[in-house]
Amino acid sequence: MIEFFDKLAGSGMTQMYIAAIFTTVKITLVSTFLAYLIGFPLGIILYGTASDGIFPHKTVNAVTGFIVNILRSIPFVILLVMTQPIASVVIGTRLGDNAFIFHLVIAASPFVARMIESSLKEVDAGVIEAAQSMGSNNFQIITKVVIPEAKPSLIIGSAIAVTTILGYTPMTYLIAGGGLGEMAVRYGLYKFDDKTMYISSVLLIILVQILQETLNHIAKSSDKRIRNK
Repeated sequence: MIEFFDKLAGSGMTQMYIAAIFTTVKITLVSTFLAYLIGFPLGIILYGTASDGIFPHKTVNAVTGFIVNILRSIPFVILLVMTQPIASVVIGTRLGDNAFIFHLVIAASPFVARMIESSLKEVDAGVIEAAQSMGSNNFQIITKVVIPEAKPSLIIGSAIAVTTILGYTPMTYLIAGGGLGEMAVRYGLYKFDDKTMYISSVLLIILVQILQETLNHIAKSSDKRIRNK
């Protein structure tokens, strides 16, 4: 297989592609994980403090929603430039993969928050009312009722989030990062190497399909209605 790819990609390029694949996967998965660490609680706050939520609070909902909407409305390239001074303070550098992960987390967290909020809102109100009538507190309702009921939708949302974040990885070239997207831009755009550009792009598409199908399969397997059929 390695020999075949060497012939396709060109001698000496195989190791570069392998390294680029690992870099792309690392940036995508680490960014997604950190974005969910921030976005998941924000999504719960947006859901719970809504006027029809479990613990409604108009001020908290308005402030949280305003911050999320502001960050979501800034184009990623602009956000990347705006947050470079913050990256220097937080992680000690403006360049490279780690800096790009930092920018991606800031951009993706508001998106994840809205995805979480949307998924939680799909839970049947009757299930929540039943839990409340049994004396469950808000924390128990969120952790033992709402999140488990929304699990399939949450996983499908994570598939969307992962593929969206993966779609931003070609911009790593802007701050001296790496990955398949950076190879496609560097060789295809600046060196007019169409073969490298197309191979990098195809590998990116394959990665998207693998992540999408894997998470969709997990979502279907976790859906009680589908599993019980």
